[in-house]
Amino acid sequence: MDKKIIKELAEDAEDKNVFIPDISIVIEGLLLDLVNEKKISGTIIIHNAIIDELEYAANRKQTTAIFGIEEIEEVKELEKKDKIMLEFEGEKKPYSRLRIQRLSELNAIVRNLAMLKNATLVTADEVQNVIAKSLGIKTLFISLKKELEHLSIEKFFDENTMSVHLREDSTPKAKKGKPGEWVFEEIKKERLTSEDIEKYAKEIVEKAKLDKNSFVEIERGGSTIIQYRNYRIVITRPPLSDGWEITCVRPVKVMTMKEYNLNEKLYERLRESAEGILVAGAPGNGKSTFCQALATFYFEENKVVKTIESPRDLILPPEITQYSKNIATNEELHDILLLSRPDYTIIDEIRNVQDFELFKDLRLAGTGMVGVIHATNPIDAIQRFVGKIELGMVPSVIDTVIFIEKGQVGQVLELSMTVKVPTGMTEEDLSRPIVEVRDFYTNDLEYEMYTFGEQTVVVPIKKMKKIMTVSPARNIAKTAIEERIRQELPRDTPLKIEMPSDNSIILYIPNYEIAKVIGKSGKNIEKLEKKIGVKIDVRELAKNETLMEDAKKENKESIDYKSIFDKKNTSFIFNNSYAAKSIDFFVDNEFLFTATVSKKGEIKVSNKSDLGQKLIRAKNTDRKITLLLSEGE
Repeated sequence: MDKKIIKELAEDAEDKNVFIPDISIVIEGLLLDLVNEKKISGTIIIHNAIIDELEYAANRKQTTAIFGIEEIEEVKELEKKDKIMLEFEGEKKPYSRLRIQRLSELNAIVRNLAMLKNATLVTADEVQNVIAKSLGIKTLFISLKKELEHLSIEKFFDENTMSVHLREDSTPKAKKGKPGEWVFEEIKKERLTSEDIEKYAKEIVEKAKLDKNSFVEIERGGSTIIQYRNYRIVITRPPLSDGWEITCVRPVKVMTMKEYNLNEKLYERLRESAEGILVAGAPGNGKSTFCQALATFYFEENKVVKTIESPRDLILPPEITQYSKNIATNEELHDILLLSRPDYTIIDEIRNVQDFELFKDLRLAGTGMVGVIHATNPIDAIQRFVGKIELGMVPSVIDTVIFIEKGQVGQVLELSMTVKVPTGMTEEDLSRPIVEVRDFYTNDLEYEMYTFGEQTVVVPIKKMKKIMTVSPARNIAKTAIEERIRQELPRDTPLKIEMPSDNSIILYIPNYEIAKVIGKSGKNIEKLEKKIGVKIDVRELAKNETLMEDAKKENKESIDYKSIFDKKNTSFIFNNSYAAKSIDFFVDNEFLFTATVSKKGEIKVSNKSDLGQKLIRAKNTDRKITLLLSEGE
């Protein structure tokens, strides 16, 4: 634009109070307050690029943008009352969709307009304020960070309240009590409207941005997560949820390690040797509360402690750095922690594959790790790592599991690696690497974890000794060999497995399949024996003619089932207690085949197979189909 025109416009504006707010003033919800407090008056010019930015963000369902648009609407209402003049100027220009570049370009556009109009630039952005002043632009800087009064939502809390739940068209509710003994109750009779929830949400967002001890952790389309002092607040809205909802959670009590009354033996382990710790328990039982105490304990032991949280809601000493998973990538956190070398890193909590990988990598690099993980019992916490890391690495990554129940430390497990014959087996040549899981206080062997064939198995030793008459190794071997054999035979081939001892199996298959299973010079069967770890005696299925009679002698009762014959499959539905069990199928006392029940409690047979045709013929001719538990089950 011609310099003469600019000069004339500037001179024309000298006698007017002209204020131009930037994006920081609008999205922080400060514009209306500044007008009401008479800090700005006269003419307010909002650049159209700000409207464009708000529209873009609002279409992505970002709360701050929605509230920013509502803020402008309220200021527009003041214009109708002749309190101010509101104008919109400037071109809507296409600019970068990368947020940091977009805001930089937007700030420059607004500065240029303020310079052109010889107006006062109103900003809450410190960098914007410095740049504008250096360019000779008049500014009104609004400092955001100051202590504020309490949130309105805090009125719903008392000393026993852990969380408050507000939802449109519902009465306010709260969860009260103590870990493991929560009660969900109504706290007011009046139903909340969507306007009520929006009002609470707007106040929370605005005050979180103004309070120096608070921050907006995550803002996505449909949800906003805020840490307001010691409150973790989740706001959801349509279309993500079917209505506005606010969930506000706070710790009922901040505990110290002394308050847990731990055994001195456990204290010593935590100080001296525990470096791969899982803190496990069901939701609401106090896992994060314990981790707060543990982090402070390590800090007081002169350890360097850092945390990775999502969101950052642990209440910790200021010397402990808290990183957010929502701001940084796992790769960035990995690099930061490897370079800064803390003594302990606490991950609250381990949820996805990336979290498991981060925990493993940092632990194997020598960092002491503490991970919070949801589990209904201690062994479940360990099993969540199985399959994500090699079994032999598990004790190097996890050495201690602390189970939290009703706010107190329950069972503590320790892990170690050894080489031995699994419990229940007898042959020395079956020895293998085994992860032993022992009760930390009694040293009793609770579980053994090892590979058998292609399976990784977790065997409950105490329970097995009490209730099992058949070695678990036999059942594991039977399942493993059956799955392996079925992979090498045509689909639905009849077969039968018996296991007379821990290290031998009798395999019954049709005569026409025997040669294939044994292989030239016995190579196939030798290879399979080495892989499974047991001897295999292959016999013809036709010779196994007394299966039904043997079952009767053993007083085996037939299994209840529901059969479904459809166009593609014949399905047998069982009670869930039969999952992973082997079932023998008989038609009029004649053995037909053996199959394993799936995790969903069913066995399916294709109608196109020979076995499927036999089952269909049996049904159509009213022949009796009997199902019995297989040998050894």
